[in-house]
Amino acid sequence: MIDGKTRLIAHIGYPTESFKSSMIYNPFFEARKINAAVVPMGCKSEDYMAFLKLVFRLTNVHGALITMPHKVTTLELVDQASVSARIAGACNAVRIDERGAMIGDMFDGEGFVRGLSRKGRRVAGASALVAGCGGVGSAIAASLAKAGVSRLGLYDAFPQAMNGLSERLKAHYANLEVTAGAADPAGYDIVINATPLGMKNDDPLPMNVDRIAPSTFVGEVVMKEEITPFLAAVRAKGCDYQVGTDMLFEQIPAYLEFFGFGTATSDELRKVAQIHY
Repeated sequence: MIDGKTRLIAHIGYPTESFKSSMIYNPFFEARKINAAVVPMGCKSEDYMAFLKLVFRLTNVHGALITMPHKVTTLELVDQASVSARIAGACNAVRIDERGAMIGDMFDGEGFVRGLSRKGRRVAGASALVAGCGGVGSAIAASLAKAGVSRLGLYDAFPQAMNGLSERLKAHYANLEVTAGAADPAGYDIVINATPLGMKNDDPLPMNVDRIAPSTFVGEVVMKEEITPFLAAVRAKGCDYQVGTDMLFEQIPAYLEFFGFGTATSDELRKVAQIHY
C-alpha cells in the first residue's frame, strides 16, 4: 500500500511498456515490509534533462532507475559518478547523498559479474572477450576490470565505440592488458555477447563458435528468449553459460545496496517476482 511515507523510486525511460523492474522490486518491498515503491515514468529525450532534476525536487523521492534512451545523458547530469559509470559512459541509477548531490552509478556490468561469481566462475586473473561495446558491453567491461581480470579483449562493429572504451579502461586500470579489434574468442576464459545479435530470427551468430573451447564460460545479454541460438551453439559444445535474464536479477541486489535497502539474493527476488508480459 502506497501512503504518504512511501519512498518513491522513479523508473525513467521511454517507452515504458516493456518495463519489468516494478514487477520485481515492489513484490520484494512488500515481502520485506519496506515502505518503498518503484514507479515507471515515461519521459522523452527532449524533456529528460529538465525532468530528472525536477524529480529529485520531490521530497518523497528516494532515487531513480534510468533506462533507454537516457543512460548516456544521465552521466552529464549527475554531480558524481562511479568509476564504472565513467568507463561505461553512462549511468542507470541515481540517488541523492546527505549533501544533496546527485550520485550516479552503473549496475548492468555488476549484475553480469555477480552472476559469474554465483556460478562458481573465478573472475580475478581470468581473460575475457566482450563483443559489443555499446552501453551494456561497456558496463560489463568496466565491471570485469573492477573484478580483476588480467586480459580484456574488445570488439565492436563501430571502431569509435570500441576504441573509446579501450582508452577509458586503460586510463583507470593501468595494469590491465586491453586489446581491441578482433572478435576471435580463442584463448579466452570468459566470452560475452553484448551485441544485439540474436534479437532477430535471421541474425548471424556474434562470433565463430568453432573457436570457443568447451572450458570457456559464455555469457549472453540478449533476453528475447532464454536460450538464444548463440547459447544453444555453445551449450552443444559443453560450455557453461549465463542467460540474459540472469544479469537482470543479479544486478538488483547491487541496486538495493546503492539505495540503502539492505541486500538480497537473486533467488529471493525470483521467488517473489510477479513478471508478466
